[in-house]
Amino acid sequence: MRYTKAPFVLVLVYFSLHAIPVFAQSTSSLTPAQLAIERQRERLSSGDVEERRDAVMRLGNLHVAEASRAAMPALSDPSPIVRATAAKAVLSADPEHAVASLLPLLKDKDEFVRREAAYALGRTRSRSATPALSERLLNDKEDGVRGAAAVALGDIGDEAAVISLVGTLAPQLSAREGGRRKREQNVFVLRAAAAALGKIKSRAGTAALISVMSNEKLDSDVRREAARSLGLIGDPAAASALRAVTTASDPYLSQIAHQALRKLERNN
Repeated sequence: MRYTKAPFVLVLVYFSLHAIPVFAQSTSSLTPAQLAIERQRERLSSGDVEERRDAVMRLGNLHVAEASRAAMPALSDPSPIVRATAAKAVLSADPEHAVASLLPLLKDKDEFVRREAAYALGRTRSRSATPALSERLLNDKEDGVRGAAAVALGDIGDEAAVISLVGTLAPQLSAREGGRRKREQNVFVLRAAAAALGKIKSRAGTAALISVMSNEKLDSDVRREAARSLGLIGDPAAASALRAVTTASDPYLSQIAHQALRKLERNN
């Protein structure tokens, strides 16, 4: 029997005619957004740090959940700048999914990564991030991270954060600290903590804010922020202390105290 290659050739022709259209069809079925996500996902495996960082930024700028999920592997990238960039890029995902992915970064060895993770967690507005952020506020060695944690706690607005914020502003008033913790020295951290209490609007923060506002040894910006927050909280118990600083030598503090008193009068 004479051997012929014709059947084999026919099979190859048949496969070529049918397989290529199937592949083209699967690619063409992707939306432009999905194609853009896939392009950036491929770039995340690049050996170039700047290319990976750029890919993460582009994924974040798409502002869709699918792109944020594609960016999540970059949270464990070897490069700190890529991890820090990814902290913002994942925020379009489901908030609880984003929080679960970001929380490990609060213990990252790199200060910049911890700071960006804290800010990102604040933007999720998820109360599930409160315990970890409170821990960073009280215990992180870097001022920038503690400040970012305070800002984030204010953005979240969870009353459970009041304890750590009071412990930062006035440790002598904190039941948890029993007065043992050293007073925070960094002005940015103190301002952020005072502002956060104003956003949370819990009267449990009133005493600490009065203590800060009335302390003439503290930076003027910190005292002003405390007075502003007392106006936002609207606790009548702050009225006397606010009146006392309306005659302060700092005209800005005096003005803010006047405004806070007017808010108290309207709300009570």
